[in-house]
Amino acid sequence: MRIFLAGIMQGSHLGTVLHNQDYRTQLKELIRLHLPEADLYDPLADHGNSLEYDEEQGRSVFFHHCRLCAEVDVVVAFVSEASMGTAIEMWQAYEAGKVVLTISPLKHNWAVRFLSHEVYRDLDAFAAALASGQVADRIAEILGPRRRKATPVAAN
Repeated sequence: MRIFLAGIMQGSHLGTVLHNQDYRTQLKELIRLHLPEADLYDPLADHGNSLEYDEEQGRSVFFHHCRLCAEVDVVVAFVSEASMGTAIEMWQAYEAGKVVLTISPLKHNWAVRFLSHEVYRDLDAFAAALASGQVADRIAEILGPRRRKATPVAAN
């Protein structure tokens, strides 16, 4: 199972500054503990200095990540406040039929509500759902029918 770790980076900052990214470490530890078979991709790990990219490199990375969200199995999105980039990643995944699990207090925000298969109010709620097996069950529930449909049926 391939998981893309989406989440607020620049948000509404007017300058070249990132929001606190500590949530990424917490999410990676939780996912590795409770979904050890997952192949986890964190875009910040490969692009920690992305605010320094020139126009061409920034555009290339942005669109690559958008495409990647349509190719992975699951997008885990951390949306502590509105994030246009994360919303686009969620849209790409949702439109491609992938699982979108969102950690956000913005339960009334339409992008969060309508593009998420599950919304967890905060990291603690997501951690509890992972520990109980609810996250794994929900992923299997959503991906199961699609995987079965993709399996060719042998002719008699």
